[in-house]
Amino acid sequence: MLTAFDEQMRRHPVPGPGVRIEVEERVTRTVGSDGSWSAVVWSDLTAADADEVIAAEVARAVGSLEWKLYSHDPPGDLPDRLKAAGLQPEPVETLLVAEIADLDLPVREPAGVRTVSVDDAAGVATMLEVHDEVFGPGSVHSSVVEGVRTALGLRPRPIEAVLAWAGDVAISAGRVEFNEGTDFASLWGGGTLPTWRGRGVFRALVGHRAELARDRGFRYLQVDAMPASRPILERMGFHPLAETTPWMYDGGVS
Repeated sequence: MLTAFDEQMRRHPVPGPGVRIEVEERVTRTVGSDGSWSAVVWSDLTAADADEVIAAEVARAVGSLEWKLYSHDPPGDLPDRLKAAGLQPEPVETLLVAEIADLDLPVREPAGVRTVSVDDAAGVATMLEVHDEVFGPGSVHSSVVEGVRTALGLRPRPIEAVLAWAGDVAISAGRVEFNEGTDFASLWGGGTLPTWRGRGVFRALVGHRAELARDRGFRYLQVDAMPASRPILERMGFHPLAETTPWMYDGGVS
């Protein structure tokens, strides 16, 4: 499963709205079409060439640079080398993957809650409002929002945003990305308002997106989980494969 993930999702990922892929000998990077960000999503480095490759990525960064480091990426001292080059680590996440056929679907929604896919620009704006409240203003990159908007007009959609509603109040939001040509769909941005946590809303949001991925024929569902969501996902049937740490460089932007 990890080998398939590394090859399909990291070495040769699928481009999405607003994102292009650059595959080189030592790294694979994703780049925002607006040029404001780039991310190294795969690397195969040695002690002899790591510093040179890292320096080249820092030098070419125009906006923000993310180096998506996984716990099995060589060389063993790669975190130290990234730090020495001026990158800073964000909180460690756990790469979790589930075989969709093994998940218990559908997931029952809590009483008074409904989960629905976003079908218009107003829904995208609501998704952003929920994320701003849950994760803080500016936590979602503008290219992500634009990608969701663009996906509304495509068939099949490469991205589906999902909202959980309690009455006329949006209480949770997330998205699922369909990586066509791979075995994997990916979950991103699942967040629930504090007053609604612990009631099964997050589970329902995961379940809704899992059904979408199942209906599109995907075998696996992948998520980078924070400590608070990892136990919930493991109880649902997700398995930890690796730890992953985003290392960030701001490109000199103050």
